[in-house]
Amino acid sequence: MKYFNLVLLLLPLSIYAADAEYSLVIKDHKFQPSEITVPAGKKVKLVIENQDATPEEFDSYELSREKLIAGHSKATVYIGPLKVGKYAFIGEFNEATAKGSVVVQDSAQ
Repeated sequence: MKYFNLVLLLLPLSIYAADAEYSLVIKDHKFQPSEITVPAGKKVKLVIENQDATPEEFDSYELSREKLIAGHSKATVYIGPLKVGKYAFIGEFNEATAKGSVVVQDSAQ
């Protein structure tokens, strides 16, 4: 019974501890949406779905992240916690069209 009570007490904490999740789609060698807004100071999960037949590499020098995503597949990239600002990312194999940014705003905004 003691452990059951402990689990009940900690259960609400696990709900709040989950990372915020945002989705990006690669289609026609472009990121959709090309800009996402996330809260400052929080770890964020990006789920990137490549709907193209060819692979793409999510790449961001500013976020210190690189992830190869095969055609017709998904990948997960964790970023943050980040300071307020704008962080660029590209699709390394299609830099002319696959561009985007993560806008980090203060949670109070």
